[in-house]
Amino acid sequence: MKTLLGYLGFVLILGGGSGLLAGWLGGFRLFGFVRFLVPEGHETVGYATLMVLGVLLAIPSARRG
Repeated sequence: MKTLLGYLGFVLILGGGSGLLAGWLGGFRLFGFVRFLVPEGHETVGYATLMVLGVLLAIPSARRG
C-alpha cells in the first residue's frame, strides 16, 4: 500500500509540475492525461492542487520507510 501511495504521489507531482510548466511556457505536455483532471479555465490552480495532493500522498509513504 505504501508503494502504491508513493507511486501515485510521484505521478501527481510530476503531472502537476509539467502542467504548470506547459501553461507558463506554452510548450510540450509531458503528462497529457492530467488535463482531464483539471477544469478548463482553472489550469494553474488545478495543477498546483495536483502537486499538493501528490505531496500529501507521498508523505505517509516516505515516513513509513
